[in-house]
Amino acid sequence: MWFGMSVAIGNTIAAGIVYTPGDVAKQLPNAWLFLSIWILGGLYALCGASSMAELGAAIPRSGGQYNFSRRALGDYAGFIVGWSDWLSTCGTAAAVAIVISEYSGHLFPIFVGRVQSLSVGIIVGFGVLQWRGIRWGSGAQLLTAALKTGAFVILVGAAFLWGGAAHKAAVQSAAALPLPSGWPLAIAVMLGLQAVIYTVDGWDGVIYFGEEVRDPGRDIPRAIFGSVFSIMGIYLLLNLIALYIVPMNEIAGNTFVLGTVADRVFGSLGDPIIRSIMVISMLSCLNANQLFCTRTVYAMSCDGLFFRSATTVNKGGTPTVSLFLSTLVGVLFLVISFMGRDAFQRITAMLSFFFVANYTLSYASVFVLRKREPEMPRPYRALGYPWLTGVALAASVLFLIGSIVTDQKNAPLALGMLVLSYPVFRVLKRVSRKADDKAT
Repeated sequence: MWFGMSVAIGNTIAAGIVYTPGDVAKQLPNAWLFLSIWILGGLYALCGASSMAELGAAIPRSGGQYNFSRRALGDYAGFIVGWSDWLSTCGTAAAVAIVISEYSGHLFPIFVGRVQSLSVGIIVGFGVLQWRGIRWGSGAQLLTAALKTGAFVILVGAAFLWGGAAHKAAVQSAAALPLPSGWPLAIAVMLGLQAVIYTVDGWDGVIYFGEEVRDPGRDIPRAIFGSVFSIMGIYLLLNLIALYIVPMNEIAGNTFVLGTVADRVFGSLGDPIIRSIMVISMLSCLNANQLFCTRTVYAMSCDGLFFRSATTVNKGGTPTVSLFLSTLVGVLFLVISFMGRDAFQRITAMLSFFFVANYTLSYASVFVLRKREPEMPRPYRALGYPWLTGVALAASVLFLIGSIVTDQKNAPLALGMLVLSYPVFRVLKRVSRKADDKAT
């Protein structure tokens, strides 16, 4: 359970908390609306947590949501989830590596102006670390997750204990910003939700290690609920200290809100302190992402939906070909992101679409499996079924429709990548079938 929570916290609390508060505040420059968007994102996760816990406990296979959709909806649905999950995880690794590189440049002058090369080096470096074996990867995850959680708790406590003077100054310098209304407000809410859902996603990290959990019927649900409450508690506290220390007009558009908070609380030491915390935090996220994506590709390959060679495992227990391909795709995302401006924002908008598309199919899988396989052993059954599962499913569908309508720049591109999955699915299945025929 603790490893499952450490993976979820390590994966989730990372680059998103750096950019997202300023992005949401820019769209919705009102304290109550700002917090409401975060709470709404948390409720979306909580509504789905019970359903995901049922699936994870009933189908304890490593590889994530891919396994659920394939069992309930068939090979192609499983492939869509696995394909988009793999791409989104590799894309997240790229986004996190960019932020680590930018912060490293602030901490160490030698890295200034070397974001691209340093980002590539970070992704490749973690690939080499995990190549050594699963003990290296899991040990690094437990350590970095513990360090980041402790650091954020200290930051929150310090802000409330010693931030009184900064709070008074924030109240005096606060200035009202215009709030959109009508259709622009609807677009602002949707864009804010995109950012928050991307930032919150990762609470179900334990399902990528289903076969490695000793008692999945008990520990997977506990890890999922523990992760949701821990992640949302930390995020809400971080946003509350931001509102307590910094006026809304300075949060809006700020790409490093926590840095501003640390400056107001710790003075000149604030910036290096918070950047160091964030680098540790994002290293933990990057390590978790590498663990996730290699297991997704490995599971698909075992089921004949990817190259059979991706099932190769070294003496240390690492799926080496899966790890190599995942590292390569992460580097390709970096190359694409550096071709244009607003790299991080574009990646997060696309990936939030992938995440919710996967959740949509997973929640639909709960209904299908309940009807088609009523006798399936279910050590844990979703609370509030079918109503709570239906709310999570309906919210996912509405989010996808809203994204396509309001985000004409990124959502169609993400949808296009999902459509592209069909020819890739046919080709990979044919290649896998030929490999099986040769083996027999």
